[in-house]
Amino acid sequence: MLELRQFQVLRAIAREGSLAAAARSLHYSQPTIAHHLAAIESHFGAPLVHRGPRGVRLTEAGRLVLPHAEAVLGRVGLVEREVRALVEQGARSLHVGTFPTAGALLLPPAVRELAQEGVRVQLVEGELPTVVEALRTGAVQIALVYSQPGEPLDLGEEFALHHLLDDPLLLALPADHPLAALDRVPLGELRDEGWIMGASDWDPCDRVLSWACAQEGFEPVRVMRTDDYGMLKGFVAAGTAVALIPRLALTGQESALDLAVRPVAGPALARRVSVAMLRATVSDAAETLREALSVQARTIEAAWRAHPLRTPNRAVGR
Repeated sequence: MLELRQFQVLRAIAREGSLAAAARSLHYSQPTIAHHLAAIESHFGAPLVHRGPRGVRLTEAGRLVLPHAEAVLGRVGLVEREVRALVEQGARSLHVGTFPTAGALLLPPAVRELAQEGVRVQLVEGELPTVVEALRTGAVQIALVYSQPGEPLDLGEEFALHHLLDDPLLLALPADHPLAALDRVPLGELRDEGWIMGASDWDPCDRVLSWACAQEGFEPVRVMRTDDYGMLKGFVAAGTAVALIPRLALTGQESALDLAVRPVAGPALARRVSVAMLRATVSDAAETLREALSVQARTIEAAWRAHPLRTPNRAVGR
């Protein structure tokens, strides 16, 4: 039978690179480490660690087992913290992952509802890969995630995705840009513009932009990189570049910045925002949060329908 200590030993060996270092990190003797390693290898019927003159490394089977071991240990650690909080403070806790724009508009009303029920919410905020990793390892029980056009998010069969809303990707232009006079802007008309893009090479919105521009026969020229939408809007308003921006990142004050925001002509560009959670062992608090997020998503969509996007422009030419 597998034991948590065996998973802990495998994780420590992978991190430390030797049995001796793994023993020190876990405060075990080296024979104890070897015993637990032999036990887990016997259970799986395959060597999980290769011993060499320069230390140890995981075998292919070991690399296959490791992420599952980390996920189990992460979830056990999470439930230990929850029970400890319940015993010590009389409060339930819920660990929630979110990306920044969703955290600003979707989460606050939903978290307030949980607080009224005595649930303490702890947030893990980061870009999508960080949030997904936290979900996989059990650092969070529920997370706000998104997928891009043509790039479905595959979390595996153990997780369920509940769609909340589609977040349009819009074009941000200086208010005096000639194309700001249009209700919808053809992307091909911007082939000579410089673009503000994400700070990371893997940025999902940048991949959508590159794909959409390729359909128009050009590649966007990056002139600046940032993940801060406030900075992005400021530099676009100053006339230095154009950019794609999610509607969730809009504050309603864009016209005061001399910024025009327009839909892109052609097929709609949008990211699909969902809440992800384990299919099994869903806590009441997680289910309550999911329902509250669904209500808030419908409220946001109703506001978008009631106030169609149209920031003023000063299209005087440049």
